[in-house]
Amino acid sequence: MGETAMGAAVLFVGAAALLMGGWHSGARRAQLLLAGGGVVGTGPPSWREAAGELRRIRGKLRAEWWALAVGLVLAVLGASVLPVVAGAAGVPLLRRMRLAAEARRARERRQDAVIALCGALAGEVRAGRQPGEALLRAARDSGGLGEAQAAVLAAARFGGDVPGALAAAAREPGAEGLLGLAACWRVAVDQGAGLAAGLDRLEGALRAERDQRADLRAQLAGARSTAVMLAGLPVLGLALGAALGTDPLHVLLHTGAGLGCLLVGAVLEALGMWWAMRIVRGAEAA
Repeated sequence: MGETAMGAAVLFVGAAALLMGGWHSGARRAQLLLAGGGVVGTGPPSWREAAGELRRIRGKLRAEWWALAVGLVLAVLGASVLPVVAGAAGVPLLRRMRLAAEARRARERRQDAVIALCGALAGEVRAGRQPGEALLRAARDSGGLGEAQAAVLAAARFGGDVPGALAAAAREPGAEGLLGLAACWRVAVDQGAGLAAGLDRLEGALRAERDQRADLRAQLAGARSTAVMLAGLPVLGLALGAALGTDPLHVLLHTGAGLGCLLVGAVLEALGMWWAMRIVRGAEAA
């Protein structure tokens, strides 16, 4: 078991050295040598260069891979391969969480772009431009149509079904406000109603909905932070035990009672986090 942990530690150190050196460090040295006509220095890097390399590595590594790195460190400290297995199992979970957070941020950016599109379109119409020309200008400035911009602008330029194109574009996450824009366009074209007034009301409604979501998220931030803090208490307990000299990693990883406590604690920890996040997501959805 100790040899396995030591091998994992050597593998981790080698990967870190490879990342710090870069995948093509030899090619870069050859290019520098041929370009400068001199000898490339091989002295030790300064602390600023080392800090820059560490920042570059941290920027390249995804958040989920830190679970494996922590598992490798714990494997070395506890002389067991179990932390490596747990860290590897946590990689897909953390990756899923990261992708969900990125999708949420992209959805929020798209919602902001739709609000900006409604405001810009209302301004262009109020300035005296025809709806088709106004949509062309507003879409280029705001980017609220997303990937469907070409189809919507083609319909506006050549007299196509603009409300239908807007409704199709509203299927993308965060672009639901385009359904309101399609309704305003249809009413303005079919019944001759004022497009600018309808767009102003639509923009106000979308802004109010966005502000309500932001306020709800701010109110739930305390509950989410409390859940994360409670989830980190076992780590604090382990650090406290190590400071007192009781070697908790050895007890948890190399004794039957410790392995049982570790398994039960991990299951309860996962259930607690899942339940807390379920409550938070339910409140956000409501």
